[in-house]
Amino acid sequence: MREKLASRLGFIFLSAGCAIGLGNVWRFPYVAGKSGGGWFVLFYLVSLALLGIPVLAMEFAAGRAAQRSIAKMHEALVPEKRAWRLHGVAGFFGNLVLMMFYTVVTGWMLIYFCRMAAGRFDGLDTAGIGAAFNAMLGDPVSMGAAAVFVTVMAAVVCSIGLQSGVERISKVMMGMLLALIVVLAVRSVLLPGAGKGVAFYLVPDFAKVREIGMGKVFCEAMNQAFFTLSLGIGSMAIFGSYIDRRHQLFGEAMNVAALDTSAAIAAGLIVIPACFAFGIEPAQGPGLVFVTLPNVFNSMPLGRLWGSLFFLFMSFAALTTVLAVFENIVACIMDFTGFTRRRACAVGALVIGVLSMPCVLGFNVWSSFRPFGEGTCVLDLEDFVVSDILLPLGSLAFALFCTRRYGWGWKSFISEANAGEGWPFPDRLRLYCAYGIPLIIISLFVTGLLRRFG
Repeated sequence: MREKLASRLGFIFLSAGCAIGLGNVWRFPYVAGKSGGGWFVLFYLVSLALLGIPVLAMEFAAGRAAQRSIAKMHEALVPEKRAWRLHGVAGFFGNLVLMMFYTVVTGWMLIYFCRMAAGRFDGLDTAGIGAAFNAMLGDPVSMGAAAVFVTVMAAVVCSIGLQSGVERISKVMMGMLLALIVVLAVRSVLLPGAGKGVAFYLVPDFAKVREIGMGKVFCEAMNQAFFTLSLGIGSMAIFGSYIDRRHQLFGEAMNVAALDTSAAIAAGLIVIPACFAFGIEPAQGPGLVFVTLPNVFNSMPLGRLWGSLFFLFMSFAALTTVLAVFENIVACIMDFTGFTRRRACAVGALVIGVLSMPCVLGFNVWSSFRPFGEGTCVLDLEDFVVSDILLPLGSLAFALFCTRRYGWGWKSFISEANAGEGWPFPDRLRLYCAYGIPLIIISLFVTGLLRRFG
């Protein structure tokens, strides 16, 4: 008997929790900062509507119709078309690779929350905080312990059950995450001098976008919109398999995308106005969160409090994704092997705990391994495999599977997506979904490879 979620809210929070992760709260603000602010945000919203929501509805529909994880989804829907099962294997592999580095970075957030709350950054300047970050990266024991703690916590929650564990804890974490977003965003925009940051972030500036390049900004926004929803590896299809057919899936996809987008834009409202208020360049890249912002918090009244809340917010954002992806891995293991939930959780925790170690060691013991040249490490390779290979190609597979006769087919997809009440998926989008979306995905895939190797 297939497990089910207890409520529609649980489905939306779980799906949004999977989407709302470090790509939103870590990557989005600094990419917006380096990509011209307002125009990037506008292009991002357009890209989400053109690409993210339709593919998300396809994942939900395939999962709900199959009542299986991506591991056995194609076998349930098109048993005679065996080649599609390779997508299921690739999706399972993609979830594993994602967790290989996601648990490590989530561990960073927890370490920073504990250190900020304990006052470990008090009195340090930017150089001192940078040295503290490098010292953390050079300590495989602390990083490894944090990654294992994150993995075990996810396994314990998932082993309790879908409704009692995953759904209940996700609702609590998402509620706290949304509350922290509001508190931190209000605090940031009320800082003296933050108004210039809000204007930069939300008001399109033609001069700025011409300086950067309209095409480059649009490409960055399209990539961010594509990757923010974690499409292509079945991370969303699994939650489709846990819901009934009372609601049409186009509207559900819009609800999840709206919640995900709100979190991303709010994260920018937390980071960018604060940077302007303290004269910090918001386009500094990944180090903005771990090196620059702690220095900003040190300059604020009650800085330890606001810094602790910020890293608690970052931790919740990361943990909701870890929990959702771990649930997908557990479901795949159960579908592949027939294991009970608890046994699948134990196996998943053991495998992910071991697989996380290369990312941990890549910053210290194995730091001589530079897969893409100077300044790169194991994490860059793992991120490349997921973000530049498996997510776009997996999403391409979903688009073709749901629109072509050699896959599941458009009629089957529309019938499933439009079952129930709500906002139906427009049938007139068939040609766009069958040809336009694959063309966009292929373009993004090629662009990603050129950016990496060109």
